[in-house]
Parts: sequence; C-alpha cells; structure tokens
Amino acid sequence: MQSPLVCLKNVGKDFPVASTGLGHLQTIWSLLTGRGDYARFSALRGIDLEIYAGQSLGLIGENGAGKTTLLKIVAGVIRPSTGKVEINCRVGALLELGAGFHPEYTGRENIYLTAALMGMGKSDIENNISSIVEFADIGEHIDKQIKHYSSGMFVRLGFAIVTALRPDLLITDEVLAVGDESFQKKCIKWMESYLSDGGTLMLCSHSMYHINKVCHKALWLHRGQPRLYGDASDVTREYLAHFEEKSCKAEEDKSRNVTHEKNADDEKYTIQELWLEDQNRNHVSNVTNGKDVYVCGTVYSPDQRIPVVAVGMRRADGTPVYGVSTEMDEFQPNALGPDLFGFTLHLKQLPLLPGKYLIRVHAMDPEGMRLFDPMECPLNVSGHTREIGLCRIEHAWLPGEKACK
Repeated sequence: MQSPLVCLKNVGKDFPVASTGLGHLQTIWSLLTGRGDYARFSALRGIDLEIYAGQSLGLIGENGAGKTTLLKIVAGVIRPSTGKVEINCRVGALLELGAGFHPEYTGRENIYLTAALMGMGKSDIENNISSIVEFADIGEHIDKQIKHYSSGMFVRLGFAIVTALRPDLLITDEVLAVGDESFQKKCIKWMESYLSDGGTLMLCSHSMYHINKVCHKALWLHRGQPRLYGDASDVTREYLAHFEEKSCKAEEDKSRNVTHEKNADDEKYTIQELWLEDQNRNHVSNVTNGKDVYVCGTVYSPDQRIPVVAVGMRRADGTPVYGVSTEMDEFQPNALGPDLFGFTLHLKQLPLLPGKYLIRVHAMDPEGMRLFDPMECPLNVSGHTREIGLCRIEHAWLPGEKACK
C-alpha cells in the first residue's frame, strides 16, 4: 500500500500572546526558562491530514484561519506544539515574498543561492540557469539587486527557481495573487504539467477559481480548525455559500432594524406549513440538479376566501433566481378545511447548478394586493459539473465553419 508523502496527526500550533510592560518581560522569561505559564494563542488545533503522491490540495479560509501556519509546519519552517508530523519527500516552498533571498545580491546571484539552499548542486543550477531566467522573464532586472524588485518580480524569480527544482511536494502560499495575469496563466500551466508528471501540490489561495482549476481536494480551515475536507468543487461551493449567507443575513438584519408600525388587529393570510419533496414524493432538503422537485405547503385564510400563493427562489447570497404565483398561472389552492388551503408547485427537471438556495413562499389575499410574512425552507442542490452561473442550459458543441461573406 502506498505511503503518504505527508502525514499529520492531531497537529496543533500555539503562539505566545504579545504583552506590554511587566507582562511582556514575564512572557520572555517563561519562554527562556521553558515554563508554560504564559498566555497563548492557538493558531491550529486538531489537524489530521494525509497527502499522497500526485494529489493536489487547496487550502482555503479567512485571514487568520491558520493556512500559512499549516504550510510552514509541512515545509519544516516551524514545529508544531502538539501532534505528529511525518514528511517523506523533498519539499519546495514559496511562502513569503523574498524569503531566502539576499537583498544585496542580484536576481541571478540569488538563483544560485536559493537553489543551493533548496538542495540543487552547482552543476544542476548551471544546467538550469537559462530556463530559470527565461521563466522569470524579468528582463535586465535579473542582474540588478533584488532590494529594488517589486512584489511581482519576487514571485516570478521564486517560482522560476521552483520550476527547475521540481520538488516531490510543492507548497505555495498566495503566489498567484501577486503576479500579473499572464504570469498567473504561466504558473497554472506549469502546475498542471507538474501534477500530470506525478508532482504533489499544496496551494493556499483566496481565489476559488484557482483552487478549482488546479486542486483535486480542498481543506477549509476556520479559526484554526478543519471545517470541511473533500473534493475541491464541493468544499469551495460550501465556502462561498457560507459567506453568501453571512452577507445576506447581515443585509436582512440591517433591514429589520428599520422600524415600522403594524396593526395588531390585522388578520393575516399565513403559510402554516412548507416542505419539499423529491420525485418519489419523499420529504427532502437536498436534491440533484436535473431532477423533479415539489414545493408543498398549506395556507391559513382568516376569512375563508381562497388565497394567492407566491413562490420565490433565491441563491444563498440573495440573488433572485425565479418567482411565480398561483395568480399568474390562474391556479387556485384546494380547500383542506374551512380556513385551510393546500398547494403543490411541481418544478420539473430542476436546472439549477449545484449550490445553496432558499425557497420563500408568501401568502396573499385573493386580490393579490397584500403580501404577508413569508415562510422559508433551504434547498441544497448537488451534482457534478464544472459549469458556472445559476442554471444549466441544454447545449451542444458543433464543428465550426467560416463565416459567410
């Protein structure tokens, strides 16, 4: 059975909390004497991870989630406070801009220095120097002191050195966020070639596009702990939906703070029950795109007149998707009792792309003039596709031909 290149078991990392005055001196004393009586900040907790040869793992999460700390532990830059780390391969890491470079040396001189520190012999460096310079593509700046380099030039030089090293495991931390678009494309193309040749990658990025483009798996870190691990497309979708929901909730909370008076004596048409069913008429909240879905519910009518039901659908970030009402389709909910009515909306072959959505149903008076408080239920759509947007449109690619003149 194949052994993992990287194996982390219950890994955690604590950092001392910076203090001022007497507290600062006490912290330094505790660190020097090895005593543990100082304040700590837990940057990572409970990380269990295995990475095998040929895999590509994307790390995602908010700033401060622990992504860089985890990469530094795997790269051997820092040691964990708890847990066990096993690295069974040669690692090449691009973590911080300018790390390992000497500011007074030229770019060319730093190639020799950094490549040697990464384990390349002098003859290997000599054989690869021209390809490194070509990949970096920084022109005459290659023979100038790097203390005058921009952040983008640092990245170009560092990544170019890694292309010659071709480590068993490549670790990159937000490298693609610094370079220009043309260099990003060059890096992605190289990483795809590197992976196809059996290389292994750990990529940290805030770009979900880059994570999906390059990585097979993804790990979502939240406040130093693993929140979700799995296929890159699934994890990034959940990650985006999480922040879309937060953004939408913040907007809704803001709108609720706007005061308005209500007449307590008003009798309301209200949605009493709301649920979803799949094509087998089982209650569900998760469906597969392309399958039938039924939106079902009951409505209370205070005056026993037949109400109007309006159904809306929106994505987790609040983007409207679709809306329809019984009035539009000239349909009337059926009576289930003197003041209770039922409805079922059949959504055929749901074309929504995978993601998190919300079904919102309003009850209205028969004239459709008064909109009452809604009831909502979540709809999680799953499926395997690389298409983007809100919905899937049936399509086909055909051979091209010259335009008619």
